[in-house]
Amino acid sequence: VFSLRLITSLILVAATASFAHANTEGLSTSLTREEAIRRALSKNYALRIEALSVPVARAKLSEARGIFDPRFQGSYSNASSDTPALLNPLSPLQRPASSHYEASTAHAGLGGLLPWGMRYEVGVDSQREQGRTGFAQEVTSSYAGLTLTQPLLKDGGFGPTLYAIRIAHTNHAASEWDYRQAITDTITQVLHVCSEVEFQEALLRTARRSLQLATGLQDENRKRFAIGAMSEFDVNSAEARVASRREGVISAEAGLIKATNELRRLISDSRSPELLDAALNLASSATPSIAAPQTGADFRDALALRPDYQKASLALKRGKLDRDFALNQLLPNVDLVASTGVNGFATHWPAARADLRSRDYRSNSAGITVSVPLSFTTERGRLRAARLRRDQAELFLQKLEQDILIAVGNAATNLDAARRRTETTALARKLNDDLLNAELRRLRAGTGSTFSALYQQEQLNYAEINEAAALKDLRRALAEYDRQTGRTLETHRISLAN
Repeated sequence: VFSLRLITSLILVAATASFAHANTEGLSTSLTREEAIRRALSKNYALRIEALSVPVARAKLSEARGIFDPRFQGSYSNASSDTPALLNPLSPLQRPASSHYEASTAHAGLGGLLPWGMRYEVGVDSQREQGRTGFAQEVTSSYAGLTLTQPLLKDGGFGPTLYAIRIAHTNHAASEWDYRQAITDTITQVLHVCSEVEFQEALLRTARRSLQLATGLQDENRKRFAIGAMSEFDVNSAEARVASRREGVISAEAGLIKATNELRRLISDSRSPELLDAALNLASSATPSIAAPQTGADFRDALALRPDYQKASLALKRGKLDRDFALNQLLPNVDLVASTGVNGFATHWPAARADLRSRDYRSNSAGITVSVPLSFTTERGRLRAARLRRDQAELFLQKLEQDILIAVGNAATNLDAARRRTETTALARKLNDDLLNAELRRLRAGTGSTFSALYQQEQLNYAEINEAAALKDLRRALAEYDRQTGRTLETHRISLAN
């Protein structure tokens, strides 16, 4: 079971943020990936929203447990009536006086529900009656005792009584797995965006380097054209390439700005335009070392750690609880009722209360009540639906297990392919760099051509972009493999438990 201390710390951090001013401190420093992740865990709005789902589910669990809280019940009523007396026409006597009746009842008791379904009440009842037909008569009766009602079939036992609590407890556990999933998704998203930022930075470096090479070639061609050693076509070709490379630099700069803004959104809670102007420098990271995936062991870890699989298991548990409860509701009502107490009877309340204290007049009763519906249409329909939902949840869990197996296998394949691509593209970039240097030496010696130099520049540009893309895909594949195996939090040493 996860601890909510991290959630509390996140909410406290959020509460200290200023509403009117941007909270951009620390963005100008050189952020590592781990620092970016921890900033996102404390400031990301989507994660903070999801974090509140856990205490909401815990409050619902507390609400469900409230069915066992004792409750005080009290009531009071007063009634009076006057009845006219009938005149006997054969009697010469005077018409008798009308009758008057007045009664008041009061009840006070403390009752509740026990975990096995028994209802209890400890209470006191009092009734005062007063009649008058020419003279006053007053009688006060009272009762104090304990009443127990135990369902024997429907609603009897721990299962039906604890049904709502067990459902709420399951929902609470599911909310914690939802929160873990939100953290995993946030971390993965931060890693993907960091990889995109590094990729855009590599694109910008490549574009600027390509522009620098193209500008240098343009200057050399102009000098050779000035002394008649090169044609005007070569000069124009170099100038066209410079213009094209400037366009590439502009596009790369825009791409880097958008990727950086996405990272700002993930790791900051600022709502001020100053956020867009805050400097953000992402520290460069080394090429990750990849261990060979162990698909079998990783699949078993995924079943234990992946939130979606654990939530599906909880859904199956809910289905079993629903089925058992619906099966119990199909039974008839058979309740055992028993009570014990003392009575009091007098012409006024103090004397009746003295009878209660003396316990001279005992009152005991026991019985059984039975209620059998003529048709169980509603209950049978509810039971069929519960059974079908339970079977559906079981099939979904089996399907998800297969999906996870395939997903882990595909993630392992992608990770291995990305690792090999990184090695291949690094070698290709190095070879193209050597070829460009050789071609430039040939051009300066007069044995090469502008076309060949431009072509080698283009090839080096592609090789550098391919290397950067392969490295980005490697980092993304590693983050995705951790997500598929459920190890994202463990990999980045983030614990939700105390």
